[in-house]
Amino acid sequence: MRVLRKLNDLAIRIGSWGTIFFMALIGLVIPYEVVGRYVFGKMTIWSGEVSTYSLAWASMLGGAVGLRKGYQVAVTALVDAVPQATAKWLRCGGYLFSLFFFGVMFGWGLYQTVYNFRQTSPAIGLVMSVPYASLPAGFLIMFLVTLEEFLLFLGLDKRGNEA
Repeated sequence: MRVLRKLNDLAIRIGSWGTIFFMALIGLVIPYEVVGRYVFGKMTIWSGEVSTYSLAWASMLGGAVGLRKGYQVAVTALVDAVPQATAKWLRCGGYLFSLFFFGVMFGWGLYQTVYNFRQTSPAIGLVMSVPYASLPAGFLIMFLVTLEEFLLFLGLDKRGNEA
């Protein structure tokens, strides 16, 4: 459990800095694109792709960081309305469904990353595996964070012993 916690801490730290980097890149490229289009009457060919691919990375990394920090939307009306034993089973099912979903999405994202390895973007010639790699990167972090939360929910402490 300690190894998983340290791995998640590192992944979240990298994800946080990655989100900041890609959001800053978007914050620079979009105004540049607008000024170029409306002030100078010319638009560069690379700015649209850079902002789009940065948005993909910022969304996936930011979603993973937000999941760890508890920023996800949750509807708990049913869980709050049922007896505690039933609520525990519902939470367990929610964790299992989330783990399944993140695992499937990680696999699909990995497939897309490998599948698009030979494709390049039209404007800057970037290998399309780079933007597609945001999917497995983000979903892997989400899977690991949810796995850690699920193991804590099951009563495992940081040493991996029963609590």
